[in-house]
Amino acid sequence: MGNIVYVRLRKKVDMTSYRPVLLKDIAYLACSITLKEKLETLPLHYITKKDKNIIVIDGFVVIEKIAESFPAVEVQLIGPPQTIITIITKKRKPPLWMVAGIWVLLFVGAAMAIMNFHYDVSMEAVHQKLHFMLTGEQKKHPVWIQIPYSIGLGLGMILFFNHVFNKKINEEPSPLEVEVFKYQQSMDSYVAVNENKVENNDDNHSS
Repeated sequence: MGNIVYVRLRKKVDMTSYRPVLLKDIAYLACSITLKEKLETLPLHYITKKDKNIIVIDGFVVIEKIAESFPAVEVQLIGPPQTIITIITKKRKPPLWMVAGIWVLLFVGAAMAIMNFHYDVSMEAVHQKLHFMLTGEQKKHPVWIQIPYSIGLGLGMILFFNHVFNKKINEEPSPLEVEVFKYQQSMDSYVAVNENKVENNDDNHSS
């Protein structure tokens, strides 16, 4: 019996240049040290501009490449069935005026959303009623309630999103990060399935 190599593909890999994709770039290997050194430099795919920004390397491609170069090696594939490679190109920083414009747009939009919500639920009337219940007098603008409420609203949003600018308050993911993670998982699944369909169609046409 030949040597056995256990291959666990990474689920997703980011690459920043057009170069050959080596086995060590997308997989973890478990085998003898000598065999591992040879397998790690095995090229699987050559990235070109035709690949655009997403490449899916299937586990069967990995097995075929290893079998071609090392016929005596038995491959045991564990983990994800494919690896998604994202090609990250250098992007120019947006101009300051664009950043400022987007910031103002988001700020005004968020402020309008909060104001409309408070108007719909009659928050001003609630503050007035609360002031009357606590003090026994009518007041149109109970600022001693409104100011702490406004501050608490901002602090609550910071705690909810678990971020102060670029710094996280604690290690727990924010609800926004969880939703982005779920969205990314759905995108990865779609890309993997769609890529496999394209490859299958190409194989059928070629045959």
